[in-house]
Amino acid sequence: MTTSEYLYDTEETSRRRELAAGILREPPAPFFSHQSLVLKVARVWSDYVEPRGLGRVAVAPVDVVLDEARALILQPDVLFVASERLSIIRNQVWGAPDLVAEVLSASTECRDRTEKIAWYRQYGVRECWLVDLYHEQVTVVDFTGAMPVERFAKGVDSIRSSVLPGLESSAFGIFS
Repeated sequence: MTTSEYLYDTEETSRRRELAAGILREPPAPFFSHQSLVLKVARVWSDYVEPRGLGRVAVAPVDVVLDEARALILQPDVLFVASERLSIIRNQVWGAPDLVAEVLSASTECRDRTEKIAWYRQYGVRECWLVDLYHEQVTVVDFTGAMPVERFAKGVDSIRSSVLPGLESSAFGIFS
């Protein structure tokens, strides 16, 4: 399937789906606990971003077209695009968001930690949060090199971000 076929010849849906190298992937709906975490991360980011006019936050399903020619379209669980780059948001996001979060599920964890992280790095995402419900920790992967990989555990650490440097969120708050 081409990017054009995916975007314009298929029906709009609220189901999660992604296109990688022309292959459509439609996983089953996430568990309630997964979606609860998505909402908490989005709320933390939105509560910080919106009053400061720093950009826009969105949750899946929103198509992020990373490579039109290679038919690579992903749907991160949560994404942030900085104000100075809002022009990449049209009906879809055409380019790399500044910050993405993937809430890990048993069925997607391996792909999120390998394939998707590699694509995010390759296409210019500045930072990715891997939110691990089962171990109650957040791994922040900073692709800019400021703080390459840091892990933040529930009840112990405040999560820090190089993309949103003033944001400090308790890992406890995300998992409570």
